[in-house]
This record gives sequence, structure tokens and C-alpha cells, in this order.
Amino acid sequence: MNIEIISCLNDNYSYLIHDNKSNTVAIIDPSEFAPCDKIISKKYKKLDYILNTHHHYDHVGGNKELKKKYNSKILGFKSDEERIPNIDKLLEDNEEFNIGNIKFTTLFIPGHTTGHIAFYSKTEKAIFTGDTLFSMGCGRVFEGTYSQMFNSLNRIKDLPEDTKIYCGHEYTQKNIEFCIKYNPNNDLLKKTKNTIEEKLKNGEPSIPSTLLKEKQMNIFLRTDDLDVKNILNLKKASNLEVFTKLRDLKDNF
Repeated sequence: MNIEIISCLNDNYSYLIHDNKSNTVAIIDPSEFAPCDKIISKKYKKLDYILNTHHHYDHVGGNKELKKKYNSKILGFKSDEERIPNIDKLLEDNEEFNIGNIKFTTLFIPGHTTGHIAFYSKTEKAIFTGDTLFSMGCGRVFEGTYSQMFNSLNRIKDLPEDTKIYCGHEYTQKNIEFCIKYNPNNDLLKKTKNTIEEKLKNGEPSIPSTLLKEKQMNIFLRTDDLDVKNILNLKKASNLEVFTKLRDLKDNF
């Protein structure tokens, strides 16, 4: 599976997927038409599928024009039937589907929105997490509940540690600054900060991350860490209470 990262809008990422064996082409969360079409038309001149993690405009903005030009089929979660433009196939939680020879599993991960999903390929060791799990962070809780978001993150956390994380935005630098503030004794965070800054300085994306790295450094996956709990003065709090406090702090960071 070839994955090409396409920068869209101010800080969005869309992902162009090509299965070499079947010559099947798909795109995940096309934020806008022009930058996506530029690469599709140059490299493949076809687009078989459009996959949407959720209905927000900065993830579906290119749907209509791409479908019109390439006659693509749009896949999204069943509860977003009325919110994802021109949707063709409604996916269920744990539903498996193929992009050419590549098998994906739909993971329902609500919190950011009530219909948010991720696309996970076990064989390719990759997951596309939209606005639920970011590199060193997580999405805002807009439509769902803190409990839903917490459980969704833990669902992703249970995947194999070598799973590559492809998220919806380039937020890593700001996220890692937040993680360091509330997990100051995590030396790996400080070392990684320099690496991330160098990548961004060179115009490279900070992603993909891996689940192992996220478990080691992403504070939203480390709500049971004693250092984090001490900093927050929440020594006896539940992991959900710690997550809720962190998410509120991040909203104003």
C-alpha cells in the first residue's frame, strides 16, 4: 500500500492510498478539491473510493467535486448518512471492506463527533484516526462525551504497538508542548520535541507516528501516569477524571 500525504487548507492532511496489485486508488478525508485532484490527475487519473472519518467540512470538502470528476464511491459511517455529502456506502462498526487487496476494518470511535470512525488495516499496520487521536494529542469533544472520547482513545490504544498513526491535522508541535507542561519528567518528550521541530522546519510532516510512541509520550494515553496525576493534583482521581481535566486544559492552551 502506497500512502501519499496531501496538505490541505491550513493544517489538514488528506491521504491518497494506492494498492499496487489491483491499481485501486482511494483518498481519506479530502479536505478540498484542488490539492487532492492535482496529485490524483497527475499520478493515477482515477479515484475509486473516498473514505470519510467524520462529517466536518474540513474532512469532506472535496467530496462532491472529486466524485463528480472520477465517479468515486463515498464511504462513511451509517449515522452520518445525512451529514456526509453524496455518501454511497454506509459502514457499521467492525465492518470489514477492501480497497483493492487491502483489507480495512471500520472502528467506531465517537467523542469528537457522534459518528466518528477510524479506518484500520491490520495487514498494513496502519490506522487513519481523523480527529480522534492526533500525534501527541487528541481531538476536541464537540458532539460526544468525555467518556466516549476516553473509551475511543483506549480502543485505539489496544491495537498493536507498531501500528502507524495517520491523523487529520498537523498539530504535533503544539501538542508536544502541552504534553511537556503536564508530564515534565518525560525525557523522551523533550528529545522528540527537537526532532519534530526539525522536520517541520524542513517542510516535512511530523507524521506518521506509531502507537508505541503515542503510548510513551501522548499525555491523553497516559492518564494513569503518577507524574501526570501529581502535576494535576489528582492523585486519587480515576483515569477518566484525569482525561477530562487534561482535555479542558488543552482547550485553553
